[in-house]
Order: sequence, then structure tokens, then C-alpha cells
Amino acid sequence: MTGPTDPAPPTATPAPPALDALASGGSTPGHDPAHANAPAPAPAPAAAGDSRTRRLRQIRRALTAVAVLAAGAIAMAALNSGTRHGYLDPRTTDPFGSRAVAELLKERGVTTRVVTTAREAADAAGPRTTLLVTDPDRLGATQRGVIRSAIDLSGGRTVLLAPGSHSLTDLSPGVHTAGDADTDRPDPGCTLPAATSAGRADTGGGLRYTTALPGATACYPSGGDPTLLVLPTGPTGGDTVLLGSETILLNESLADEGNASLALQLLGSRPDLVWYLPSLADSDPDTAPSGEDKSLLDLVPAGWSWALLQLFVAAALAALWRARRLGPLVTEKLPVAIRASEATEGRARLYRKADARDRAATVLRAATRERLAALVGVPHTQAHDPAALAPAVSARLTGEPRDVAALLFGTTPSDDAALVALADHLDALEREVRTS
Repeated sequence: MTGPTDPAPPTATPAPPALDALASGGSTPGHDPAHANAPAPAPAPAAAGDSRTRRLRQIRRALTAVAVLAAGAIAMAALNSGTRHGYLDPRTTDPFGSRAVAELLKERGVTTRVVTTAREAADAAGPRTTLLVTDPDRLGATQRGVIRSAIDLSGGRTVLLAPGSHSLTDLSPGVHTAGDADTDRPDPGCTLPAATSAGRADTGGGLRYTTALPGATACYPSGGDPTLLVLPTGPTGGDTVLLGSETILLNESLADEGNASLALQLLGSRPDLVWYLPSLADSDPDTAPSGEDKSLLDLVPAGWSWALLQLFVAAALAALWRARRLGPLVTEKLPVAIRASEATEGRARLYRKADARDRAATVLRAATRERLAALVGVPHTQAHDPAALAPAVSARLTGEPRDVAALLFGTTPSDDAALVALADHLDALEREVRTS
């Protein structure tokens, strides 16, 4: 019975395994691996060289770990630099998120729903709904038309945050921008109940508006022009609120002045709040405010350039450190030449120590199936297919009928004796096929 198909060292010719060693853990008769063919011990200088090599490898591993950690820290710093993660997102607790106002609205019975497309926002709008559009200028022409239809037909309230001239033409005709506000926290300056009860608020720092539309309520003037406008919307009874700055909705400034009161009254007048965060899919590059084509470097956020440069320098240094020096090939003599039979016996002892009868049986059966497939003419790709191999092997047997499939593809032996018996049966089956 030949041994399993595990490869033997290239310095020796493969030899049959000792199955009794696989079952009992002992050596083959008349052979003592501890004394037979024992190689001479390596000289002391070689051992010292190995120790130095191990130390160098440990140092290299430590330096590699430090380099990886440094690269990770640089990458994290690059990702967090110059960005506002979750800006105006009611699910985010970052300073520039809006989780705080969403939680306050929830305590007052207002349900907040986040949508990312204009169609979802329009479908959710209704007379009992406040629709908040966080970035109107990002919307394309088609999306602005969808939101305008929702404003006219819903009968609810629509709040537009800092709409510019790009979006005002479609979303709020008759309203124009009047430049930037020069007062960060103006006084209400109007009779709107939400403004008078809130008092001063951070509506400045953004845009101012002008309009000649009848019924418009202008509040929080800065330089004579309001930073908050409330406009009646059509015959449905709804209204549109234009807020020149989004500061009153941010987590970091909600507790300042009358920001919380104003935000809650503007967004909490209806029981449902649809929080529309426009996605990139809603952007229309053909109607962008700037007609200039931007290069790839123009699209890189601020702070990434230095981070990318540092990553490039780190990669170059790592390449120089790990690069192999070109030169003539050097042959290295193996310190020990191990016989194939000793390697097989050692593997058998490891299997027995770990009670790995399943692995040993799998190796024995796989090797036998591959050799039998070559003998009976079954392709190598079908050597492990019971439907292809078992009938071909059975056809070559002349003795009593046997369950070839159970022998070649059966279950794991229950003990060492069953494993040895399996090896004997496989050996006998292969010998019979060879001689038939």
C-alpha cells in the first residue's frame, strides 16, 4: 500500500508510509528514527547566524506594524479633515448634524422621516406634513419641478434652507436674493408668532431675500432685508418658509439664543416632518450654477492633498526598504536532508497525536482514488466522483461483490484499528485492480 499524496522533500525519493506507525505511533520494525541516518549537528556559527536572522525578522515585523499603524492614522486624519460628516442629518450627533432638533420634535409628537430623492419627498408631502429641503441649490431642473408641484398641491408647509438664485426661480418665483447677511443674530422685527416668541436667533450669516409678493411675512432683517420669509402657497392653504441660514438646526448651535424655539415652531407645526437630504442622484450637472468643467484635483476635498502626499512618501519609503537588491543568484545548502519515509512517519505520528483519523482516512482514500482512476481509465477530473469511479472499479473486480463506493467514499473510521483495516482494504482493492 503506497502512502498518501502529500509531497515529500525534493532531496529524497518518496517511500511507502508505515501504516503501523499511523495506528500505534511507533517506529517501523528495525528502524529507529532517533539514531538511523541521524544528521550531524549544525555548527555553532550557523546557529548564531540563525539567531541574528530571527532578530532581524522580528525587528522588520515591528517596523512594518508601526508603518501600517502610521498609514492608518494618516488615512483616518485625511478622511476626517475638511469634511462635515452627516451635515444637517437628523440621525447624526456630530456638531454639524441635526439629531438634537429631531429628538426635541419627537418629544413633542412630531415624526421625522428622512428621504434622499425628490420623488420620495413629493410622495410624502401632504396637508399634515412639513417638508424640509436642506440643500435646494443641489437639485436639478427635474427635481426642482417635482418639489414645486409638491409645494403647490400638498397644502402643508415647505421649508427651504438657504435657497440661492439658482433654485429660487423654480421653487419660489418672485423672491430674489439680496446678498449675504451682515448680522449673525438679528432681532425678529416682525409679528410672526414663531419669531416673536423665539426672539433673537442665528438666522444671519447666510442669505437675505427681497420680494414684492402679497401676503409675505418678512422677519429677522439684516441691512433692511429679511433673512426669513414666510409665503402663502396657492389656494391649498399651505405656506413656504425661506430661511437664509441653516445654523439654527445644527447640534452645536441649537441651544444658542432662540434657535431651538424658532426651529421647533418652524418644523413642528405639523405632526409629520419629511427631512429631505438631496443625494448626488438628484443633482443635474447640466444646470449647475457654474458652467466650468472641474478637473479631478478640483474635486478633491481640502486637506486631502497633504494626506495623499504623505501616503505617497510612505509608500515610496516602504518600497525602498523592502525592495530586493539585484545580483547573482546564490545557492543555499540545506542543513538537513530528511528521508521521505521519516517525513511520512512524522506526519503519521502527528495525525495520531491529534486523533485526526478523519484527515488520515481522507488522505488515504483520495490517494487511492487517484491511482485507481488512472488504472481503470477514468479522467483525473472525475477521480473523486462516486458515480464515475465506483462502477469502473467494480467492473475490474472478479471476486465476491464488494461495496466499492463505501470503501472509497465511506465514513470516518471510529478508532485506530478501523483506520488500519481501512488501509488494508484499500491496499487489497488497488492490488486486485492492478492484477486484473
